[in-house]
Amino acid sequence: MAVYTTIDDPEAYFQVKTYTGNGSTNAQTLDGDTNMQPDLVWVKRRNGATKSFVFDNARAANFLQTESTDAEQDGADYFVSLDSDGFTFEGSDNSNNASSQTYVAWCWKESATSGFDIVTFTGNATDDRDISHSLSAVPHFWVTRNRPDVENWVVYHGANTSAPETDYLVLDDDNATGDSAGVWSDEAPTSSVYTVGTANSVNGNTDAMITWMWTEKQGFSKFGSYTGNGNADGAFVYTGFKPAFIMIKRTDSTGWWNIVDNKRLGYNPSQPRLYPNVQNAEDDSETNLDLLSNGFKLKVTSQYINYSGATYVYAAFAEAPFVNSNEVPCNAR
Repeated sequence: MAVYTTIDDPEAYFQVKTYTGNGSTNAQTLDGDTNMQPDLVWVKRRNGATKSFVFDNARAANFLQTESTDAEQDGADYFVSLDSDGFTFEGSDNSNNASSQTYVAWCWKESATSGFDIVTFTGNATDDRDISHSLSAVPHFWVTRNRPDVENWVVYHGANTSAPETDYLVLDDDNATGDSAGVWSDEAPTSSVYTVGTANSVNGNTDAMITWMWTEKQGFSKFGSYTGNGNADGAFVYTGFKPAFIMIKRTDSTGWWNIVDNKRLGYNPSQPRLYPNVQNAEDDSETNLDLLSNGFKLKVTSQYINYSGATYVYAAFAEAPFVNSNEVPCNAR
């Protein structure tokens, strides 16, 4: 039998949740048929300009904000728990629970099966330092953050140039690919370790560091690249699954990060975007693309996702595999 996917039920490891804030205790249950206790919850307000909140199981109630270089903050007034099938917030902060405001939460379950690991360590500012991970596979995508310092969010993407270990992207700005041996020490990751250099953003001396790290899993996650054609009949990008979440970044020049998902609109063709690097509200301009049963189709002449000759990288997670392990195909949207 052909192998189409390693995960028949993506909802066990990733789900998108839209909700409305209530300014008080707010328990949200994920919508999937499968219960999933999230280990990473990234919340973004939709109908107003504000920073996001990022919570995870390694940092208790502390939060970070992707649009900001600010240090980690105490979120005890906003966060209650990561629950067996969702999460509970409290308070009335604009970033996650203001009354009558709309939000989206992207939620991941940490698991070697789904190829997601949360890694914490203490920096020492030494070069060529190996950090262990638990994926038992070579990672393809990760984000590292210095928690107590004012610093950038540094991104590794395995499809970012022909030698991705020499390069990096920054989640909190729109810069093109950067090149510095001080980030990943020009060392490719392995199935047991990744390497950091002397840069304070990835290995600050005595600083608490955190990395959210993924490896590709067939039928569930894909970290690839494509070239734009500047045409409303843009490229089709094959992922091997029906996407629930896609994050796109131009790498050869400046360009905002863009996130689309399967819940905020719920149908093709125009997918409203949110931005990890700026506080802007949800926007449905320049992100006209179709989410298909086996990938996504670009349908706009946009510098953000389809400028002629421009290079882009993406990170995508599945709603359903294109064909499951029983050779049953999924339906298109």
